[in-house]
Amino acid sequence: MDREGEQAIWNFLSYDEKNHQLYLRQKELLDTFLRTGAISKEQYEKSLHDLTEKMGEGE
Repeated sequence: MDREGEQAIWNFLSYDEKNHQLYLRQKELLDTFLRTGAISKEQYEKSLHDLTEKMGEGE
């Protein structure tokens, strides 16, 4: 999907849906860091915990 298409979809998402999408993108980035060895398992777990808590995903 091109940038304009993504922007059009993004504009129709609710605040909560946008926050959830941002959470998923950040989690994917953390997953990549762990998979490539850029961070340790302990760093990953702490960062994911903090992200989940801050974004209210664990509720």
